[in-house]
Amino acid sequence: MEILQLVFPGANLHFRASDILAMRRYDDDGNIRSTIEVLGDADLLIDDRVPTFEQLFARKTRHLPEPMRSQLELWRDIMADGSKTTPRRQPRDTMTVKGQMYGILPAITRWVEEGRTSLTGISTEDILDALPDDPSRQHTMMLGFRTLFTILRGRKIVFADPTKPIPLRGPKRTIPLPMEKSAIRDALTSPDPAIALAVALVAFHALTTQQVQHVQLTDIIDGRLRMPDGRTIPLAEPVRVRLAAWLDHRATRWPETKNPYLLVTIQTAPRLSPPGRNFPWKKAGVTAQALRTDRILYEVEHTGGDVRRICDLFGIGIDTALRYAHPARVDRPVDDGGDSAG
Repeated sequence: MEILQLVFPGANLHFRASDILAMRRYDDDGNIRSTIEVLGDADLLIDDRVPTFEQLFARKTRHLPEPMRSQLELWRDIMADGSKTTPRRQPRDTMTVKGQMYGILPAITRWVEEGRTSLTGISTEDILDALPDDPSRQHTMMLGFRTLFTILRGRKIVFADPTKPIPLRGPKRTIPLPMEKSAIRDALTSPDPAIALAVALVAFHALTTQQVQHVQLTDIIDGRLRMPDGRTIPLAEPVRVRLAAWLDHRATRWPETKNPYLLVTIQTAPRLSPPGRNFPWKKAGVTAQALRTDRILYEVEHTGGDVRRICDLFGIGIDTALRYAHPARVDRPVDDGGDSAG
């Protein structure tokens, strides 16, 4: 803040985020992000930063001719921000838009190389010829084209949707499989208290990566975890033990932190933001998805495949629960070596 007062003298100023980011050469203490957060909380920040996805999109589409690039930008904006004008559309998660962008870009690039400059002349046959052989990539490309041409048709940029005659087949799904018990035990007994706690939350209660990332201290009361969907989970005793160990470590390592999230890092301790998505999984040796799958499969096996109970326990839909229940009933390997983390 002292540097800001020197560089931008005056009272009651509003600071541009881009100007602060340009001051990284003065940032000996690594406080640029903290400064931006403090100014934002004080309503003194003009946030003119370009979102990361927009930068990526611009790089990937800058070689495209007009009006094709503008048509794709319209699709991106409506997908990411939604639309309140008819036809209305709810905004989608940036990762969804990014995935669909990567799905359709190979076909778009191919059409440009063939001399196409607009999406208005794309036919059903053009899309069929561009579809890859791999079922998963084919599904992603079709999802992208479905949303793209639905939006363009809704804005009267194209007169017909060339994807309509093409059936949308689901991606090839892998069969959920349990984990090796030794891998779970090793992760649960990690000397890193953050790893041990995160692994326990998933292994015993099947939380997702995002749920672990966003658990706040106030979400845990008297050994119970309050979930965003309204469920309250009584924490298993092994989870409580690891929770206590982590809280002791947290208080010792960062006694002055005001960060409201349960898990903090050296980067987030001075701030109010959650840890990164990969913390602490990058060092854990296991993935949250594999642990979650193992936990659900264990419960399926020990409830006789009670789909409704699985849905209630883990907050998942019927279709997802059935996907877990089917292999458990048919051909799940039998493990006589003990319980699966719970």
